[in-house]
Amino acid sequence: MRKRAAQELSPKVGRLGAEDPSRAFSVRPDDLGRAGERAAADLLRARGYQVVGAGFLARRGELDLICRRNSDLIVVEVKTRAGDAFGTPLEGVSARKRRALMSAAAEYRALSEWRGPIRYAVVGLTVNENGGLDAELIEDAFD
Repeated sequence: MRKRAAQELSPKVGRLGAEDPSRAFSVRPDDLGRAGERAAADLLRARGYQVVGAGFLARRGELDLICRRNSDLIVVEVKTRAGDAFGTPLEGVSARKRRALMSAAAEYRALSEWRGPIRYAVVGLTVNENGGLDAELIEDAFD
């Protein structure tokens, strides 16, 4: 069952280092991505997830965040966008990206000797007009 939850993250989390909101849109993509991953990790912790890893590099890609919640391991893809000109952050997770994430998760499972279930979630973040980040968490995103 796919669950969606949306919220605006606090300015403390999502300011991207810019006091002037108009400057948030001129942030370099790498900086925006890192800010998004930090904000996503904070959001997940607030929702009861334990972040156990970040930036795991596998042969077929990178796992942005790896979390535990109850007896499950959750692989989290984080998509951060300055706007929706190129689609929403969640539209950025294509079928090809899903396959790559599943392959990378299988590699992580083998290396970590994880034997429990693996679930997938997506956190989509968009810079809002105040320079903060609007977040949407989709749990069980690939079901």
